[in-house]
Amino acid sequence: MMNQIVYGNHLDSSDDEPVQRGGSRPGRQPNKDRLALFHAELLYNDYFSTSPVFDAASFREVYRMRKGFFLRLHDAVCSVDDYFEQKTNCAGAVGLSSLQKTTAAMRMLSFGTPAKAQEEYCRMAPSTARESMLRWCRGVRMCFEQEYLRQPTHNDIMTQMTVNQDRGWPGMFGSIDCMHWKWKLCPVALQWSYQDKNKNRSIILEAVCDYRLWIWHAFFGIPGGNNDLNVLDRSPLVRNLLIGHANGVGFWVNGNWYDKYYLLADGIYPKWSCFVQSLQDPEDQKESNFSAAQESARKDVERCFGVLQSRWSMIANPCRLWSTADMSDVMYACIIMHNMIIEDEADEDLPDLHVASSSDNTLRRGFTFNDLQVGTSNLQDSETYYSLRDDLVQHLWNEKGSQ
Repeated sequence: MMNQIVYGNHLDSSDDEPVQRGGSRPGRQPNKDRLALFHAELLYNDYFSTSPVFDAASFREVYRMRKGFFLRLHDAVCSVDDYFEQKTNCAGAVGLSSLQKTTAAMRMLSFGTPAKAQEEYCRMAPSTARESMLRWCRGVRMCFEQEYLRQPTHNDIMTQMTVNQDRGWPGMFGSIDCMHWKWKLCPVALQWSYQDKNKNRSIILEAVCDYRLWIWHAFFGIPGGNNDLNVLDRSPLVRNLLIGHANGVGFWVNGNWYDKYYLLADGIYPKWSCFVQSLQDPEDQKESNFSAAQESARKDVERCFGVLQSRWSMIANPCRLWSTADMSDVMYACIIMHNMIIEDEADEDLPDLHVASSSDNTLRRGFTFNDLQVGTSNLQDSETYYSLRDDLVQHLWNEKGSQ
C-alpha cells in the first residue's frame, strides 16, 4: 500500500477564508475523528488495489490520467516533499495517507471543487486539503518543470516546422494567444489593476502551443487590466524567439528565404515578422482562402485552452486563492501535467515531438545582448511581415490549386 500520511492540528475554516492555525492550547476543541485510516483503505480498494472497485476509465475521469502515470507523479512528488509521508502526531495517532492527500489535490484541480468538499471522501479538514493541493502543485513544478516546461531545442523547432510544412504552413512553429483566469478573492487594493474588459478581476496566461496542444511557452501573472499586446511587452517570448533566430532556423516559401520561424496570431498582435495574422477584409478568393486557412490553423491554441480548462476545472472557475504566487503554482502545475498527459497518451503513428531534455537546449548558447538589440530591430520589421504574409497567401493558393 502507498505511503500513509500524518499531519495534524489544522483549524477548520471556510474555503473563502485564509488558513488559520492555532496549535494545541487550553480551551481548543479536539480534532474531529474522521476515521482517516478506515477511509484510506476504502480509497485504496476503490482505485489502487489489484482488483479495484472502479475500472481504468473511471480512474481517468477522476485523476485525468492513467493509473501508472499518476503513480509515477505520486512517487516523484512524495520523494521531494515529506509532507506526503506517513507520520504520527504527539499522541501516536496515524493520520491521512499520501493517496488521500494527493487524491484531494487532484479532485480539487480536476473538478474545481472547494477544499470543504474533500472532507467527506478524503476525510480531511479544508485547510489540510488546500495545503495538500498547493504542495502537490509545487512538487510537480519542482520535479518536472525543467523537462516539461522548457524552451524548445533546435531539434524541436525543426520537427515542428516539418510537421507544419505538411499541414500547408512552411516555417510555422505554433499559435499564440492569451487566456484569463478569474480571481474571485482579489484584494480590494488590487482590483483596479486586475479588472479586465468584462469587469472581472483576472490574471492572464500567455501561451504558445502546437497542433498536438503541447504548450511550449507559458507566461502567467500579468494583471487582467492588460491586453495581449501589453503582455507581450513583458513576456520572455521575444527573447526566446531571438534565441531560436540566432541559430539560423529558416525556411523557403514561394521562392523566398526567411531566417526565422513565425507564430499564428490574432489581430491585436503587432505586425512583426514573427507573427502571421488573418486578413480582416479579404479582397479576392486568394485572400479569403488564406484567411480561412489561418483562422482554422490558429484554432490549435483555442482548443488548447479549452482542453486545459476542461481537464483542470479549477482554472476554468473563479479562483478562490488569496496569493498570486499560489495561483502561479497551480497554473504552471496544470500546464506541466497537461504536457505530460499528452506525451503519455500520444498516438504512436504521430512523430515524437518531445525528443530532448533541458540539458540539450543548445539554443541558449552564444547569445549576447548585442544579438538581442539587433534581433529585436529585425523582428519588428513590418516590411518582412507583409512580404511573408503575401508569400503565404500565394503559397496556400497554389496548394489549393494543386489539390
